[in-house]
Parts: sequence; structure tokens; C-alpha cells
Amino acid sequence: MISQFFVLSQRGDNIVFRDYRGDIPKGSAEIFFRKVKFWNEDDEEEAPPVFNVDGVNYFHVKVVGLLFVATTRANISPSLVFELLQRVARVIKDYLGILNEDSFRKNFVLVYELLDEVIDFGYVQTTSTEVLKSYVFNEPLVIDAARLPNLGPASLFMQGNNRMPGTAVTKSVVANEPGGKKREEIFVDIIEKISLTFSSSGYILTSEIDGTIQMKSYLTGNPEIRLALNDELSIGTGGRSIYDYSGSSGSGAVILDDCNFHESVHLESFEVDRTLSLVPPDGEFPVMNYRMTQEFKPPFRINALIEEAGQLKAEVILKVRAEFASNITANTIQVQMPLPKYTSRVRFELDTGAVGQTTDFKESNKRLEWSLKKIVGGSEHTLRAKLTFSQESHGNITKEAGPVNMTFTIPMYNASRLQVKYLQISKKSKVYNPYRWVRYVTQSNSYVARL
Repeated sequence: MISQFFVLSQRGDNIVFRDYRGDIPKGSAEIFFRKVKFWNEDDEEEAPPVFNVDGVNYFHVKVVGLLFVATTRANISPSLVFELLQRVARVIKDYLGILNEDSFRKNFVLVYELLDEVIDFGYVQTTSTEVLKSYVFNEPLVIDAARLPNLGPASLFMQGNNRMPGTAVTKSVVANEPGGKKREEIFVDIIEKISLTFSSSGYILTSEIDGTIQMKSYLTGNPEIRLALNDELSIGTGGRSIYDYSGSSGSGAVILDDCNFHESVHLESFEVDRTLSLVPPDGEFPVMNYRMTQEFKPPFRINALIEEAGQLKAEVILKVRAEFASNITANTIQVQMPLPKYTSRVRFELDTGAVGQTTDFKESNKRLEWSLKKIVGGSEHTLRAKLTFSQESHGNITKEAGPVNMTFTIPMYNASRLQVKYLQISKKSKVYNPYRWVRYVTQSNSYVARL
């Protein structure tokens, strides 16, 4: 059970606050925000997702810049509370269409009504959007999608050669469109997060993919859907490598370590032809979560070198090469590297004609930062950094620097090769033909190169 639930903005403003049990002081939101903003314990820069202050347990998750927080004095499972916070955020997003401070403030009556139905006296009642539609009748004030920021290529959905902007999926599942009609369409996301570690010589030490197939349905009448995956899909390690990967459009064996499915998914035909059948509930939900530790071709290769270049000087060379096809472009790439603590000044040199790249030296925590707006498949980019030290190095300089961390997003690319072959919707009539949109996105979870 939880005692309080509240949502804070990035500035610490209290957007939503609900006290269910009255056993925790009202100033808990301010105490929480001060603790998170000025966290300086355990040599960590950021506060952990759960911590205790004066006998009160604070649990929090960050969703699109907003802090969703629960408090309790009881000793309850953190996993349970984190799952509850994520589900509450998902339910609110289903109703409001877009999750941001503006939509919260415009729909605070609806948000409080949802919270009263989801949680009663600190105990969870339901987090199903479909069930809540029977109890919550207020319609949201929908934010105009034209006012939302452009998310770039990673937000595009595809249907053959047709494209749909990612803002299309920010519609409320309960509100009708202007004119009283509802556009019949369904959106499917295949999102993969890569964790990978390179050795100093460039060999892969660890590799893992955490993936999910997300679905958001705007179909009326709850028709049955059949979603077909790769024919050569195996569950369980078979010792095979898929290192011959050539692109997200290629075919071949896909070997997953394990997976789980949403409760609405029927698996009768999955063992036969790798087809999932389901009646999608209202709102956004994960059809399938999967994990893969089989060897796969990494989207990027990182080479990092640091060596002394005279008295009180050293040079860092960073090379990033995109290993995917030239018709694919990665965006929002950032490379970070901790430098020796006695680094006083850094001078950067980029490739000749480099466009959309910025560099910075964070003197407070002695960290090098290299940002690239986009990287086209098959290209290579190099950064040279001339370091100046305030004192001589008294040890191995490579042990005092690194490792290199990289973050990125690659739209229309998936490293595992898991694909949605087709999305079939049972027809109500001959003229019923809803829109089907599919999007592939690969993101970095932990992409590290050792020196």
C-alpha cells in the first residue's frame, strides 16, 4: 500500500498531489525534490529510484521529464511500486493523449478522477484503461499535435512507402476527433535497447538486447488481430550466431533467450507459424517483451585511445564508425568520456568539414562530451582532444580515464532482426480497412568502450 502519490515538474512544481492515508506530513513533495535535486550521497550524481528520509520511503520514476512519486512508511516491494507508477503514467497518457505539464494542468479534474478509481486508500484497484472507461466519463481537453516539438526521424511510422508522424499516436483513446468520427488505425512499435561493452582492442565482451513490441489501438468494436513474426524465430539459446546481419529488412534466424506476452495474447498458433492473435484492449500496452544475448552485429564500433604527448600533455583519439546500411541514419548521438582528475584544459579537433557536431569539456566532473546531430550508415567520424594537465601523471594514464559511453537512437533499424511480417485485422465488412502503422527504433541502454 502507498500513502501518497504526486507528480512534479522539472522545476519541482506540484502538478498533482493525492494523500490516501494521512500518515505522512504534507511537505513530503518538497522534501523529496530537495533530496533529489541536491543528492550527494554514496558518491553518486543522481538519486536512486528509491530512498528513505526520516522513516518515509520515496519511490520515483521519470516519465518524459515528469517525476511520478509514491511514498509509504510500509516495507513494500519496490518492483510493485515502480510497476504501479509506470502503469498510472500509461493510463493517464491513454486518456490525455500526450503526457506533459500542459496536458496535466488542462485536465487536472480528469486526472484526479482517474487516480481515485485506480487507487483507493493506498491500494490498487485497476490500471486497465478498458475497465476505467466504465467509471470515468469526463472527456479530455486534447493538446493540439501541431504544438508538440518535432521528434525527428525516430518518430515516423511506416506503412509501405507511406509515412505518418509520431504525433499521430498522441491522440486520446477515449476522445472523438472533430466531427464525432474516429479514425480507424493501429500503431505498432518495435523498440530495442542495446547493452554492449567493447574491450580496449575492440572485441565485444558483453552484448544484450532488451526489446518490446508496443501496440496502441484506435480501432472500434475490438476486432481480433493477428500479428505474424519471423518464421525462423526460436525461443531459448541455441548457440547460434546472427553476426551475418545485413540490415533490418533481411531475413534469417532470430534466437531469443526468453520472452513474455500480454495477458490478451493467444498463443495457440504461435508454436506453429509464429503468429500472435489478440483482441487489443484500449490504450497502449506491450504485446511482447523479449531478451536476447546471442552475438549480433553492433550498430557502432568505437575505438578510443589516450596517450601521453609530452610533459603535462596527452592526446585522446575517439573514432565512431556506423556499421549499418547507408540508407539508415542515427540521430541524437552523444559520446562521453571521463578524463584524469588533474585535467585543466582541453582543445578539440574535428574532421574537416564536420557539420552538426559540438564538443565540450565539463570541468566540474572532468568529462569530455561529443555530440553529433546525425550519423549516416557506413560513415566514420573522428575526434581528437589535446589535454593539458595541472600536474604530472604518476601512474597508467589509461586507468585514470574512461570508459567511453555512447547514447543514440536509430529509427527504422533493429539489431535483433525481429520483424512484424504482417498485421491482419478481422474485417467487419468488405469496406473496412483500417490503417496499420509500424515503427522500428533502436536505442542505447549501456554502450561502453574500455580504454
